[in-house]
Amino acid sequence: MKKYITALLVTTVSVTSFAADYITNASEIVSAADWDTMQTIEIRMSEFEYSFDELEIKADQPYKFVLINDGEKKHYFTAPEFYKSIATRKVQSNKDGEIKAPYFTAIELMVGGELELYFVPVNKGTYDVFCTLKGHRDDGMESSIIVN
Repeated sequence: MKKYITALLVTTVSVTSFAADYITNASEIVSAADWDTMQTIEIRMSEFEYSFDELEIKADQPYKFVLINDGEKKHYFTAPEFYKSIATRKVQSNKDGEIKAPYFTAIELMVGGELELYFVPVNKGTYDVFCTLKGHRDDGMESSIIVN
């Protein structure tokens, strides 16, 4: 019985620690946001770059990133620290559906893929964005998002 309780406590601490790194009141922030003022930013990916070097956005402003893969290979929009610092409303494909998940670390787009990320930036800072496919980041597929 002691082993079971110990394992349960470790699991609980791990989950609590994980959630504490992210915005924990995301649903409240998303509900309170004025989505009529949402700004849309198109972000394109190709070999081996994003369509921006540095992208500046404002805290507490609702956004929609339209992520488009124009490349001949699949690409990732990986930004773990950025995703921790935003209140996510949803990730949507106008053809395939939507995902409502408060926590994730990367978005993968297949060749010709398009996804929309709806969110509100909460924490100010500079966040790295990169592709995690082998060699892509080394070949220059890395940018920054700056939240003011």
